[in-house]
Amino acid sequence: MKALTQTDFNFPGQQSVYHGKVRDVYNINGDTLVMVATDRISAFDVVLPEGIPYKGQMLNQIAAKFLDATTDICPNWKIASPDPMVTVGVMCQGFPVEMIVRGYLCGSAWRTYQSGVREICGVKLPDGMRENEKFAQPIITPTTKAEMGLHDEDISKEEILAQGLATPEEYAILEKYTLGLFQRGTEIAAERGLILVDTKYEFGKHNGTIYLMDEIHTPDSSRYFYAEGYQERFEKGEAQKQLSKEFVREWLMANGFQGKTGQVVPEMTPEIVQGISERYIELYENITGETFVKEDTSNIATRIEQQVTAFLKQ
Repeated sequence: MKALTQTDFNFPGQQSVYHGKVRDVYNINGDTLVMVATDRISAFDVVLPEGIPYKGQMLNQIAAKFLDATTDICPNWKIASPDPMVTVGVMCQGFPVEMIVRGYLCGSAWRTYQSGVREICGVKLPDGMRENEKFAQPIITPTTKAEMGLHDEDISKEEILAQGLATPEEYAILEKYTLGLFQRGTEIAAERGLILVDTKYEFGKHNGTIYLMDEIHTPDSSRYFYAEGYQERFEKGEAQKQLSKEFVREWLMANGFQGKTGQVVPEMTPEIVQGISERYIELYENITGETFVKEDTSNIATRIEQQVTAFLKQ
């Protein structure tokens, strides 16, 4: 099993390339993006040293599926997916915030709540909540979109408006789209026997119109619980059975790594890497309800270059 951890393509009309934590984004003629979902994996805002075979294919195919399933809620950037690891779409000017929406109190929000904080990103939370408890209504807890190597920071709606990161009119649309997408994701998850716990969306503008960008409802951007047994586990105060990248973070924390200065990423043996890959396949099949079909990984870069080049020349 081979993994694609670096790309260095030269597509027709290419003007620049941006290497993100997981995705490499190629600017074509200043109006089109070729987004390659690599097999890199990040946690605690750190890119881990080993790639995860098939991870990029899974993420790209889940995102493409959900982008297609939500076009009635808001426009999105996707034009086509010429390769299982690639989406081609319209270039947008991104808002420098991520719209995080939470249906349940868990993860970093729970850790913050547990420390005694009762307001997250300007949203007041009641006393007496428990881990993994459902909110009366989904809440939006935005973060800034940090540069590579820096941590995203919580930010409130009021701060976003005060800093001019979005106008009041734009923010109203972002909020509407975020809640609409989360509702659709929740409904689709329920059909799969899953609970969409929390997720993040990124938006940008193209010709004055707000578009949904990047990935959507993937295990890298979202957390899912299994619906079966949720209530029983919650009442007993037990950990929920979940589908997300949290298992990678838990493995890192158990081995003394949380992305803090001076900490070293634990060794990622072939067994660890294969185990993570298998978990991602489980995520894919549960989230989509489809059997995952592994693409040929003998020469991933050549395959992508050929498929994308042929598409761009059409």
